[in-house]
Amino acid sequence: MPLCTLKQALEEARKGHYALGAFNVNNMEQIQGIIAAAAETKSPVIIQASRGALKYTELNYLKHMILAAVELHPEIPVVLHLDHGDSLETAKTAILLGFTSVMIDASSKPYEENVRITKEVVEYAHAFGVSVEAELGTLGGIEEDVSGVVKLTDPKQATEFVAATGVDALAVAIGTSHGAYKFKSTPVLAIDLVETISKATEKPLVMHGSSSVPQEILADINKYGGKMPDAQGVPIPAIQNAIERGVCKVNVDTDSRMAMTATIRKIFTEQPGVFDPREYLGPAREATKQLVMSKMRDFGTAGHAGDYVPISLEEAKKTYYGL
Repeated sequence: MPLCTLKQALEEARKGHYALGAFNVNNMEQIQGIIAAAAETKSPVIIQASRGALKYTELNYLKHMILAAVELHPEIPVVLHLDHGDSLETAKTAILLGFTSVMIDASSKPYEENVRITKEVVEYAHAFGVSVEAELGTLGGIEEDVSGVVKLTDPKQATEFVAATGVDALAVAIGTSHGAYKFKSTPVLAIDLVETISKATEKPLVMHGSSSVPQEILADINKYGGKMPDAQGVPIPAIQNAIERGVCKVNVDTDSRMAMTATIRKIFTEQPGVFDPREYLGPAREATKQLVMSKMRDFGTAGHAGDYVPISLEEAKKTYYGL
C-alpha cells in the first residue's frame, strides 16, 4: 500500500466524523510504537516530523525508518507529513524525501504575506500530488498568557484565505497552546469557532497544541525524579467536542514524549543496573504504543484503516488537482 496523501485521509475522516491523530516522531522507537498502535487498533495514521526532527535524524534516517514501518504494515494508510514548515525550501526538501503532505506555517506573518507564501507552497506541492496544510491565527507558547500572542482564527478571513490559497487543510487557533504548560486553570476553548469555520470553508480543520498531558504519566515523571510541576493539557472531551464540529486532524507530540520519559525514568530509578538501551527503549516503545492506542480510540480513528485504499501521488495529481 503506498503512503497516503493528507487530502485523501482527511476527506475520509470528514465523511466518517472522526479525526486522525498526527504523531510527531524523532527516533525509531516512536515510529515503531505508533505503527504498532495503528495496526492493533486498525487505524489510519499521520506520522509527522518537524524541521528539528529532520535535522536530528539527518533527513534520510527518518525517511527510511518510516518507509520500513509502511513496508511492515501495508494494511495501514499512513500519511507522511511535514509539521510546521517555515518556507518553500523546507517544503521542497520534504517533498524530495517522499513526504506526501507538508505544512507551511506563515501564521506569524502579516495576513497578505501568509497568503502569498502559502499559495506559493500550494502551487509547488500540488504539482507533485502532495497535500498542503496551512495555519491562520496563532497559538500560545509554553504558558497560556504569553504576551498576547494568542490570536483566534477569524471565520471570514479563514474563508478568504482558503479561497485565495487552495490549501487542503487549515490549522485553526481556538485557544490551545504548544508544550506541556498550556493552561494555568481549566481551559476555555472557542469550540464554537470550529463549527463556524468548518461550515464556512468546507475544509478539514486541524488542532495544534492538543496534547492532553495525562496526569498519571505526569505523576510518574515527577515521582521518578522529573520536574514538571503544574503541567496541564487539553482535556479529551474538549478535543472530542471539536472533532464533532469539524476537526479532522489532531496533533500530538508532548504526550508521547512524556510517555517515553516516564517509562525510562522509572526503569533507571528502580533498576539502576540497567545499561542496555534495549531494556529501557523497548518498554518506552511499548508506552508510546499504549498512549497512541488510547488517542486513536478517543479520536474515533480505530477501525477505519480498511475504509479506503490510498492512491499514489501520481494518481493524486490527476484526481485532486487535475494535473
